[in-house]
Amino acid sequence: MRPHQERGHLTAGFLDSEPLREADEDLVSEVNLSASMTEEEREEIQQELAKLEEEIGTLRQVLSSKEKQHAELKQKLGISPLSELKTNFSRGWHDMQSSVAYKKTSETLSTAGQRTSAAFSTLGSTITRKIGDMRNSPSFRSFEEKVENTVSTIKTKVGSTGSGGSFEDVLSSAAHASSQDTPTNNLMDSSGRQC
Repeated sequence: MRPHQERGHLTAGFLDSEPLREADEDLVSEVNLSASMTEEEREEIQQELAKLEEEIGTLRQVLSSKEKQHAELKQKLGISPLSELKTNFSRGWHDMQSSVAYKKTSETLSTAGQRTSAAFSTLGSTITRKIGDMRNSPSFRSFEEKVENTVSTIKTKVGSTGSGGSFEDVLSSAAHASSQDTPTNNLMDSSGRQC
């Protein structure tokens, strides 16, 4: 036996797990909910409903008339929808800027921007200092001198028409000359002899 039948209630069908069938839906729609109402009460409610519907229609007409009057007055004042939109936007922007949340966010972003700017400034000066240190180092100066010597050798050999060599020959001889000028190969003792 099913639970709703054991209790003896009129819940048969309500607690069933089966979906409603079309016949059940028709039965429900035929139930007269106004059966407990007298004919007089029913007529009174229908009259009240008709009166409310009439008032709603009148209010809609009045609202429509007021909206037309509102639009005409705005037009006479030169207020266009675009200018009204601009005014509303400006007012909204001003209201937002004067809000506490906006002010706190603005202050936070400003502080973060200042800190970021200071960090980049420090980083830039550090990089500049390191590059300056590197340029003043003996190894960079040696490299710079080698490049200058190589370039001048290439200019000399390419510029002299009597050499008769190709550009590749000039480059290879410049590289050979550059390798001969390395600091380890140019060490001389106090008498001027190469070590």
